Amino acid sequence: MSRLPALLIGLALALPTFVLAQWQWVDNNGRRVFSDQAPPPDIPLKNILRQPGGARQAQPADAAAVAAAPASGAASAAAPAMAGASAARPSGRDTELERRKKQAEAAEAQKKKAEADRIAQLRAENCTRVRQAKATLDSGRRMTRDNAKGEPEVLDEAARAAEGRRLDGLIASECNPT
Repeated sequence: MSRLPALLIGLALALPTFVLAQWQWVDNNGRRVFSDQAPPPDIPLKNILRQPGGARQAQPADAAAVAAAPASGAASAAAPAMAGASAARPSGRDTELERRKKQAEAAEAQKKKAEADRIAQLRAENCTRVRQAKATLDSGRRMTRDNAKGEPEVLDEAARAAEGRRLDGLIASECNPT
């Protein structure tokens, strides 16, 4: 048991040497690489960020610049072709977004128009029915309707006048475009 604390202290002291024996560099794809072996010979010295023994390379102020530096260096031969593609890509996304937005607006407008057409058709049908009922009422023919018990009862003059006012109100609301 007395060896266990000594062993733990020894491991704790040895840990920094393992950490210091790490290489860190940015590869040609712009990714950070951590290894216990030296980087390949095609990695430039400016891309080696840390090497064993605690010696560090000067790190740029911006980590994105490190990632972009190798990528721009590797793509310098294809820069004219890539410049057009990268410039077109954001505008292509904006164009696609605008196209989808216009499609959604057009679909919404089409739904609203279809609903308005359906309501207009229903109002026209209701107007026709109400006008027919008013014409029947004004014809003077004897009319009946069912009471609460389901029995037919003949409309007297007061009921005819009340029904005429009700139909006039419906004609005003259903037949006049709003």
